[in-house]
Amino acid sequence: MSRREAGVPVPLMVPAALAVAFLVLPLIGLVVRTPWADLPDHLTQPAVGVALRLSLVSATAATALSLLLGVPLAWVLARSRIRGRAVLRALVTVPLVLPPVVGGVALFLVLGRQGLVGRWLDETFGLTIPFTTTAVVIAETFVAMPFLVISVEGALRAADARFEDVAATLGAGRWSTFRRVTLPLVAPGIAAGAVLCWARALGEFGATITFAGNFPGTTQTMPLAVYLALQRDPEAAIVLSLVLLAVSLATLLLLRDRWLGRSVAT
Repeated sequence: MSRREAGVPVPLMVPAALAVAFLVLPLIGLVVRTPWADLPDHLTQPAVGVALRLSLVSATAATALSLLLGVPLAWVLARSRIRGRAVLRALVTVPLVLPPVVGGVALFLVLGRQGLVGRWLDETFGLTIPFTTTAVVIAETFVAMPFLVISVEGALRAADARFEDVAATLGAGRWSTFRRVTLPLVAPGIAAGAVLCWARALGEFGATITFAGNFPGTTQTMPLAVYLALQRDPEAAIVLSLVLLAVSLATLLLLRDRWLGRSVAT
């Protein structure tokens, strides 16, 4: 028996078991307390369908925007030699540790009607962003894009740069090399980052309620609907939470092959 196949030491097994219980028991409690008999009635409520549809659309839009902006940013962090990359990387990852409510306040101070950019948008184009569906997408993009950037940057650093060097020696420009060589190389990393980004956007709460508000049909996403239902109808909140749990599990299943592939390779 190899050392890696040996039994787990008791000093490690006990805290590991406690950690599993700590993380899994709340999920089990959610499933156990779900009113299964009334589940169809709760799921067919018009407000549930509207909130779920808005969540899916806004999370998808936030992911698309993150791909459009985040992939080039990840390339800059991984491949370029510009000064201040360490500072730039730190700034990009700040939303990962920043309380989402603070992110919502920051967005409001920039894009609100009296914000740094929002005042110009209002005076010049008559555009008001806060408390709109656009604000939901912006808030979700702000908190979710760093997940995509980190994933793609890691994939770029792990990719063999010799393929790009060969393309350059054959006369390919940087843009052609990026499109035809780099993107196919890091496509799995981009896909994994997009899924994580989408899942994070779907579950966003703090920045959304601060910057976009909680208006049914316009800005009330599923997490906000759960918060509102918890105050009025706890059973409905449990059902909505179960829906989000199911979506989260489906997201993990989408990433399963990538994670397992890494574990086998190591």
